[in-house]
Order: sequence, then C-alpha cells, then structure tokens
Amino acid sequence: VQLQAYGGGPVQAGGSLRLSCVVSGRTFSTYGMGWFRQAPGKERDVVAAISYSGRTTYYADSVKGRFTISRDNAKNTVYLRINSLKPEDTAVYYCAIRGSPYSTTSREFHEYDHWGMGTLVTVSS
Repeated sequence: VQLQAYGGGPVQAGGSLRLSCVVSGRTFSTYGMGWFRQAPGKERDVVAAISYSGRTTYYADSVKGRFTISRDNAKNTVYLRINSLKPEDTAVYYCAIRGSPYSTTSREFHEYDHWGMGTLVTVSS
C-alpha cells in the first residue's frame, strides 16, 4: 500500500491550499481516510477524517469551519481543502488509511496502518 501526499508549500496567512493524497495497493473505496499534521516540536495530531463512503466526516475543533476533507473514490484520492490559513497551521501534513475496511471516521493513530510521507505547509504572517 502506498500513499502519496502533495499540494503543500509556502503560503501567506489568509490564503488557501488543497492537499491531495493518492492511494494505491488497496481498494480505496472501502477504507476510511485521515489527515494528520505535525508542527515543529509538537506531536502529530488528527485534523480531519472521512468514512469510506464519504458520508461521514470528523474535524478537530481547531480546524472546524476552515478545513474540508473530501474524497474521490474513482481517483483513489482524498483531499484536504484549507482556507483562511494561519501561521499556526504550519506543519507537515500526513494522510493515512484505516486498517479495516468499511470503516467510519477515527482520530486514533493505531487504527491507521499505512501513512504517506507528508507534505509541508508553511504559513507566513
């Protein structure tokens, strides 16, 4: 199973980005997905998750209203749209796939069994 995340980069505060994560080696449409981030000197935290069908989503309180997770099962891709970027959003963003099929959303690390390498988002004020 491979996950390739891209779409990060430098951006000014108030700007927007869309991160993408392409999955191969697993039947993407039957697995829940998550986006996590790790800021410098901090632990990795969940920011958003989506069920295998796309009908259920979860957001961390810190990103509600600004982040939108979505998926295109025909393209084996999960997206994270980030609006109104803040300097505190600076982090490496990772996508991950659930270990069990037909899974809903989860914020628990141990329920994801494969991770992408991450894409760096740097927000300047």
